[in-house]
Amino acid sequence: MAVAGLFDRDTPRPLADRLRPQTMAEVVGQDHLVGPDGPLGRMLAQGRLSSIILWGPPGTGKTTIARLLAEHTDLAFEPLSAVFSGVADLRKVFDAATKRRATGRGTLLFVDEIHRFNRAQQDGFLPYVEDGTVILVGATTENPSFELNGALLSRTQVLVLRRLDDEALEKLLCRAEAATGRPLPLDGEGRAALRAMADGDGRYLLNMAEQLYALGSQDRLDAKGLAATVQKRAPLYDKAQEGHYNLISALHKSLRGSDTDAALYWMARMLAGGEDPLFIARRLTRFAVEDIGLADPQAVQQALAAWDVYERLGSPEGELALAQLVIYLGTAPKSNAAYMAFKAATKVACETGSLMPPLHILNAPTRVMKELGYGAGYIYDHDTADGFSGQNYFPDGMARRRFYEPAERGFEREIRKRLEYWDKLRNRAEGHDS
Repeated sequence: MAVAGLFDRDTPRPLADRLRPQTMAEVVGQDHLVGPDGPLGRMLAQGRLSSIILWGPPGTGKTTIARLLAEHTDLAFEPLSAVFSGVADLRKVFDAATKRRATGRGTLLFVDEIHRFNRAQQDGFLPYVEDGTVILVGATTENPSFELNGALLSRTQVLVLRRLDDEALEKLLCRAEAATGRPLPLDGEGRAALRAMADGDGRYLLNMAEQLYALGSQDRLDAKGLAATVQKRAPLYDKAQEGHYNLISALHKSLRGSDTDAALYWMARMLAGGEDPLFIARRLTRFAVEDIGLADPQAVQQALAAWDVYERLGSPEGELALAQLVIYLGTAPKSNAAYMAFKAATKVACETGSLMPPLHILNAPTRVMKELGYGAGYIYDHDTADGFSGQNYFPDGMARRRFYEPAERGFEREIRKRLEYWDKLRNRAEGHDS
């Protein structure tokens, strides 16, 4: 079923609705899609529209673009919200589209929040999209790769809408002033703050502008006055969905790149969005062993200490321990040598199966085992002059492998020297080097 009053121009409407673009040229911030060289621009120029999924943050124009696509191609526009619609509503739309098609007119089915439909409901679209009964335009704020059926994705093109940048938001404010015939009661600083508070959401920006107009004040507000007047938007972050994975990835890779300031920013974003600090502590501990390792053996100790401090203090005081940890990890020497060594050893272990250890390093607690040669020829390393026997500890018949290659950074530089010394002693023991 269509949402009542969604595009009704005869009733009083919010400013954001009154300023909806009437042509594709009026859509702001999405030139990469609707411009002449964009996929939608090319579709409209050719007069051929295919089923698409519009993926992007709230307030970036998904609904508007869908409506304009229908108008520009003379398709019947059938809007549905997956939040309020069910199978019965879909059947009505498909039946109407089938009858309409018999008269020579097509249907554009716009499904807002399409990811809210379950897998079975999504499968219901397939035959009607496949045979062209409907052109499907789905809108979602969630990553389609995770939320939509593979079969449905294979029949649609995913187009990514960008959050509105500062220039696009300023265009919307200028349109609001032109439509109302009044300047916004803001000075330059307040105007910039308003755009920042919108966080890329055009609808939210215009709703805040309407609140300011409703005040009827002639005073021009600065950033502080604006913050006291309109409600601040919560950061766009869903700790159970893609935002969670995007920001933790940004934090991890910023640390790996030794960009401490960027890492602090991404952690602050996560905390402001309501992320569980213990999840962050766990990820930072993983980073300490995966990306620093023995280049700085204290990194994991610092991680565990910060984790412990947070659990003892809680928020917000304990978050300072996590910030200190981020600074430590960001400025520490980096090495993934231990991670790569274990990965390589695991691969070889799977390939070689159940090879026995060499007999000389096996204990022989029974007479039979001694008779079989268990422990025979073992050299006790502490009894040697160098405290290093150089014996073979790999399975008999398996060539020696080097898994661990310490980096020339931090403490691993010293470990490399030690390994090179042992290699020299091993070669001497094997008769390769005098």
